[in-house]
Amino acid sequence: MSSQVISHDPRSVPLPRRILTHLAVGCARVLAGRPPRRIRTVLGRLSRNARPASYAEAKAARDAVTAVSLACTGPEGCLPRSLATALLCRMHGQWPTWCVGARRMPPFGAHAWVEAEGLVVGEDHPPDYFRTFFTVP
Repeated sequence: MSSQVISHDPRSVPLPRRILTHLAVGCARVLAGRPPRRIRTVLGRLSRNARPASYAEAKAARDAVTAVSLACTGPEGCLPRSLATALLCRMHGQWPTWCVGARRMPPFGAHAWVEAEGLVVGEDHPPDYFRTFFTVP
């Protein structure tokens, strides 16, 4: 769960990208209600034949998602935020690594995020703060 302050200004995203971002967020919210195995299967299929997203591309997608969706900006929004980021990247032929894990130290806290070029995208935690349970590269 990210504690980073996130800007929410939909007008900061150009209209064509804003429309795609809303579509990605809607799909992500539906997908987030599915069991983890189903999410992983769907993302695995979607990631096929996509080129790896660069850090800048994944960060731009994450920024667009947080700009247009209040549900994706809060601390409980990590799952739809990470899913929407990955889906938005995929709409542009790219794929970041989608990750699910938990805090290494108590108390337990599940988290979902994306990585690109081996770096966590847009999170304010140190790289080893979370233990990765599984990824969709």
